[in-house]
Amino acid sequence: MPLLPLLLPQASLLYDHAFLTGPEADNLLARLSAEVAWEQRAIRIFGQEIPQPRLTAWYGDPAARYAYSGLHWEPRNWTPALAALRQRVEAATGHQFNSVLLNLYRTGQDSMGWHADDEPELGPEPAIASLSLGATRRFRMRPRAGLAHVPLSLDLPNGSLLLMCGTTQQHWQHALPKTARPVGPRLNLTFRWVHPAG
Repeated sequence: MPLLPLLLPQASLLYDHAFLTGPEADNLLARLSAEVAWEQRAIRIFGQEIPQPRLTAWYGDPAARYAYSGLHWEPRNWTPALAALRQRVEAATGHQFNSVLLNLYRTGQDSMGWHADDEPELGPEPAIASLSLGATRRFRMRPRAGLAHVPLSLDLPNGSLLLMCGTTQQHWQHALPKTARPVGPRLNLTFRWVHPAG
């Protein structure tokens, strides 16, 4: 099934709610949860260091070094499962990716705050392909200053794929808030192209 557009001003969003079958997604969730080298790094907020409310990992080509929120990432080598996923996501989206950021949300209390993927090494109009495995969580988008539009809420189920590209990161922020509902783990993989330094 091709990715279908989601209408949002000053943004380019494409979505497939069933990019992977349920069994495929379940198997990948179990495999990646076990074999990925997970970390829980600390970030500095208002002068205090606090652990990120999720587990993270960074994989990619050797030159795909990345930095955000004061964290610097050296890519680990692609695992066979991640390399195969990259090929499938590239074929579906028509974009090339040299890296993937993995976020494991263990419970509903794990979250991601408001941000845009607008680091210089991603370029002015990055393509970010977001693959969700596991529990359905609510993904939120809100307009940045200067854009008058209502926020968007989108439930991202197991096996879904969301592509954000064009000027999306310039005009919108996104987040994955906490939820009080009892939910199982969710693994999110965001494939991207990092421009090598220099």
